[in-house]
Parts: sequence; structure tokens; C-alpha cells
Amino acid sequence: MARKMLDDGELSQTNQEESQYDFDLFVIGAGSGGVRAARFSANYRAKVGICELPFHPISSEVIGGVGGTCVIRGCVPKKILVYGATFGGEIEDARNYGWEVNEKLDFNWKKLLQKKTDEIMRLNGIYKRLLSNAGVKLLEGEGKIVGPNAVQVTQLDGTNMSYSAKHILIATGSRAHRLSIPGQELAITSDEALSLDDLPKHAVVFGGGYIAVEFASICRGLGATVDLIYRKELPLRGFDDEMREVVARNMEVRGINLHPQTNLTELIKTDNGIKVITDRGEELVADVVLFATGRLPNSKRLNLEAVGVELDKTGAVKVDEYSRTNNPSIWAVGDVTNQMNLTPVALMEGTCFAKTLFGGESSKPDYSNIPCAVFCIPPLSVVGLSEEQAIEQANGDVLVFTSSFNPMKNTISGRQEKTVMKLVVDAETDKVHGASMCGPDAPEIMQGIAVALKCGATKAQFDSTVGIHPSAAEEFVTMRSVSRRITAGGKPKTNL
Repeated sequence: MARKMLDDGELSQTNQEESQYDFDLFVIGAGSGGVRAARFSANYRAKVGICELPFHPISSEVIGGVGGTCVIRGCVPKKILVYGATFGGEIEDARNYGWEVNEKLDFNWKKLLQKKTDEIMRLNGIYKRLLSNAGVKLLEGEGKIVGPNAVQVTQLDGTNMSYSAKHILIATGSRAHRLSIPGQELAITSDEALSLDDLPKHAVVFGGGYIAVEFASICRGLGATVDLIYRKELPLRGFDDEMREVVARNMEVRGINLHPQTNLTELIKTDNGIKVITDRGEELVADVVLFATGRLPNSKRLNLEAVGVELDKTGAVKVDEYSRTNNPSIWAVGDVTNQMNLTPVALMEGTCFAKTLFGGESSKPDYSNIPCAVFCIPPLSVVGLSEEQAIEQANGDVLVFTSSFNPMKNTISGRQEKTVMKLVVDAETDKVHGASMCGPDAPEIMQGIAVALKCGATKAQFDSTVGIHPSAAEEFVTMRSVSRRITAGGKPKTNL
């Protein structure tokens, strides 16, 4: 029986037509989205090829690695460093729990770095085996599109190999963006920050997004002096404003020097390190300057102009609700589309793509109520609408429930750092539209809350749920009193 494929809206294909091509599907990019799409398509009995750049912890236009950004130079190695950085504060807190800890704490950066490298090498191997076990042909080299159904792969020795495919999937992800200022070459990006030979004594981090906040927390947790410089009044633009304030306050308590509403103007190499000059006339000298100023889609070298694939102004590949480009044989998933740049989102898109194209099941990614976390110390995690978004979208009043408390652990350790939780509720329907938490274990707790929001939970259902005691998580089901009510068209307020 012939496999069924989506072709211009029709699910039909003959064996004779399929035999014209080397592959039913060729994927360019073996990161999270590309590997998921390739494996699942192969499970539907499609003949699949995939190409990826040779492995290296620090990416460029010609090096990358199976597993992509998340596994090699993103989520996984970053979380390992977050764990390492968290232990410093945990050891300090242990003293008040009766642990006799020496005054001097020694930390071996090179040991942690080697453990991190060992882990990403292990995962790189696992991803390769997943592809092999699924029957996907893996090619090492740089892929580009040379026709609507043709891909060229430049191998390590410079040899060009050409392949034909009924469908082509672009899954090349994104790369760190560098700020264009005098001395920019003296700075590093998050790629290099995960592979530094030596732990910096003084780091300047420029940026206000989650990467900037996370690396500032890592460096400070490992003992470095840290200055975080960002253009806005608060870090983490796009998140709930009240929770942004909480994160900023926690970073200051942890000893990070914040420089809001500030821009970098120049970096200068000196005998003592890198001199950082800001537009406020400040001068700082650091041994590492990290640019965390966003990421750009990896689309430049794909030769997309040859097949007329449309890009937006950032270079992101434009796709429809099924991840299809304006060229019917070419598709795209993950960060290269710049829709919602999260690893689980790329996995969702890859899964839906395979179902649609080879599973005979028309499937659209659902971007509603996607939870996410910022792994600062302590972490922030959210799902659904922020207070600002809820007010903007509401037809009626919005109810806000908040809880700010000193976690039980801190009452003994003496750490002055509050956990803050928040629920945003539609007053008319009682439906919970958003939840936020900043505090220990926030991502672990928020994953369960995300299930509830996905099911359309109401505040009454939260209230009728029995809490787990004693835990921080139980606060989400015991917030009975409204912190504030915002009328339709009103403005959000905070009560922190």
C-alpha cells in the first residue's frame, strides 16, 4: 500500500511517483525539532535523510553537532552549570541546619566543565543512535537547498553530494547575536560562556532576557562579581511585570549589581582586563564580557532565495499553521521560524509535522498555555497569560491572587528571599488564565499547573484541591483572598 502524504491539500501518492526521489523527506538540521520530525516520519515508514554540521561545543556557520543548541550549547549544559552554581548557596544555608562547613569553600571549575562536556558528548551519541535505530540516514556536512526537491550536502572533505527529496524540512535553529559596538570582538556569547577555560572573577553581562539573567546567576553563584546591564527598567521583557520585579530584587539580594536603562557603548582591551563603557558614563573592568542580546535564525546559508522561500525581516522562515513555507515541498520547524523559541515547542512542531505529512492526520501545533522557566537562582516559571496580557485581552474584570512568603527552609537557614506566586483569573468565568511562580522548584511545580490550565481549570477547582503539606506548592490551592480586581480597560498594579 502506498504511503499517504499531504500534497497541496490532498492526501495521495503512488509508489511510482515516490520512487523518483532518493528520500521521502530530507531534514536540514539535527537539533531537537529536526531529530523529532525525522524519527517520527521514519516511524510512519517514510524514507528519511538528515544532515548536520560536525560536532563542536561552540557553534559557527560550519560547525554544530547532532542534538543542536539545546543539547550541546543551550538548555542541558546551562542547567548543569545552574545546578553547580546553586550548591554554593545551599552549602551556606546548611550551616544553620547543623552541618559543620569549613569557612573556606573550594570550587573546581575545570571539574564541572569536564562533567558538562562528558554529558553533552553522551547525549550527542544518544541522538545519533535514536536516528540510526529509527532507520534515518545521517549525513555529516552543511546542507543547502538547490531546488524545490533537491538538497546539496557539502561533506567534511569539501565534496558536494546531491540528494532528491519529495519534501524538505528546515530545522537549523538559531545562533547568538552579537552587539555591534567598538570592541565587540572582545565579548563572548553564551556558546563560549559554557566552555570558558577559567571561571571569571568579574563578569559583565549585557542583556535583559532569560539567557542574560541565567548566566548572571550562574557566574554569581560560582563566586564571581557580576554586573548585569540591560536597556529596560526591568529584566525579562514580555514576562509578568510583577514577577520581573521579584527576579530583579532576588538578583540584588544574591549580590548581582544591576544597571537598568543602560546601554553599552564601547569595549576596550586593557592590561587589567576589558574596560566596559556605558552610555551613563560608567566604566567597569572585567575579565569576561558576555553579550546576551538575542538570537537570530540560521537561514543565511540555506540558499532559500533559489526556491523563493519567504523570510521575515529577522531572517526567520515564514510558515503556515502546519509548518509549511510558501513553497509546497519545503517546511520548517523550531527556532529558525522564530515563533516560540523553546525546545519542547520545536519537539511539538516536529511531531505535528510528521503526523500531518506521513501519519495521515492533519495536525497543528497548539501554542496556547505553553509553560516555560527562567533558570535564574531562584528560578521563575510561568504558564498562560501575564497580568498585563490578561487585562489587554479581557472583556470584563480580572482577578489577581498573589502569595508572597518566606519558604519554610529559609526560616531556619536565615536566607532573606521570598517566594512569590500568582494566579490571574477571569472574574466572569472563574477560569484561571495565567500562573506564575518565582522560588525554589518553580519549574517542577509549574509543570503540573500547566496541565490544569490546559484542561481549562477554574479558580474554584484550584480552591477545592487538597494541598500537599508542608510544601510551597500548596499555596497555589490556598490563595482564597483577591489581591486586586482590575476593571476592564484598567491598568495592572502590584502589591509587593
